[in-house]
Amino acid sequence: MLGFAAVAVAGVLAWTTHSSGSTATLVTGKGQFPIEIEIADTPSTRETGLMNRETLAEDSGMLFDFGEARPVDMWMKNTLIPLDMLFLDETGRIVRIGANAQPLSLDLISSGGPVRYVLEINGGAAARYGAAPGDRLEHSIIPRRN
Repeated sequence: MLGFAAVAVAGVLAWTTHSSGSTATLVTGKGQFPIEIEIADTPSTRETGLMNRETLAEDSGMLFDFGEARPVDMWMKNTLIPLDMLFLDETGRIVRIGANAQPLSLDLISSGGPVRYVLEINGGAAARYGAAPGDRLEHSIIPRRN
């Protein structure tokens, strides 16, 4: 019985630190777009991110949660697909977009200031959604604005 409890707890921890099947909504001037996301909220999951993946389904991505607002640098080391990076403040508002980051590049892509979250989606998707600074991402882990 004790072994089962340990496995169950480990399964819950894995789900909360790198979960998939969670839906966020990107709200832009063009409309509201559901995005299936995985959450990277531990040092290990943030370090790995979308590395070594050959595809990323349309309208999906990874949401990085850094726990607090701070300057963030991202890169494309071992990342095989082009990505757009949406840098978000603590309320989910887009403050900067790094568009079409090139696969395998070691160039740093900077947030340009403090952010709490980064949403990585397929390269070109931000333009397709009409995303721009000031737009926002809604998700249960992002506190709602008052």
